[in-house]
Amino acid sequence: MKPVNLPSRTLLISTGALSAAFLPFWLNWLRLTYPQTELRVVVTHSAQRFVSRGALAAIGGCDVLIDEWPVDEATARHVELQEWAEMTLVYPATFQFVARLSLGLAGSPALLAMQCMTTPIGLAPALPPGGTDSPAYREHAERLRRRPNVVIADPHPGRSVTTGKPNANVPADFSDLLERTAALLRPGGAST
Repeated sequence: MKPVNLPSRTLLISTGALSAAFLPFWLNWLRLTYPQTELRVVVTHSAQRFVSRGALAAIGGCDVLIDEWPVDEATARHVELQEWAEMTLVYPATFQFVARLSLGLAGSPALLAMQCMTTPIGLAPALPPGGTDSPAYREHAERLRRRPNVVIADPHPGRSVTTGKPNANVPADFSDLLERTAALLRPGGAST
C-alpha cells in the first residue's frame, strides 16, 4: 500500500472481536507510517478481553478511553470525540457494533459521536460463521453504505477459532480500511 494523505486527527475505535488482539501491531504501523497524525483510541469493554489499554497507550502514545459514560467527568465525551475527529476507524467492528450504528443507536460516547459526525468513518467488520450471509447484517451494512461519510471494508474468509474451520469472516487489513476511509477525503469520495 502506498501512503495516503491522512487528516491530522484520527479516532481509532476497537470492539470485542478476537482480531482486536492485532490492534497493537496496526497501531504501531500507523504511528511509524503516519507520525504526523494525532491519535485517540477508544475501546469497548469487550475489546479489553483481547487487548490491554496499557499496551495501546504505550504504543499509540495517547490516552485510551473506555467507551462508557463517565460518572465524574465534567465534559461531554461524545461531543469532544465528534468535534475532534477528522476521521474515525473502527477496527474490528463486531456484528453488534455495526447493527447499533446502523440503527442510529447512541448508547455509548463513541456511538453517539459517530451518529453526529460528518467526517469519514470506516468500519472493518469481524463476523462469526454465517455473519456475511445473515439478512440482518446485510441490511445493516447496506443502510450504513448509504451514509455519505461511511465506508465498510468488507471482511474476508478466515479460520474460526470456535469451529476450527475456514468459515469465519475476519476483518479486512487495517491498511485497506485506512485507504478506503481516507478516499472519502478526496473530491468525489470513495466507492465501497
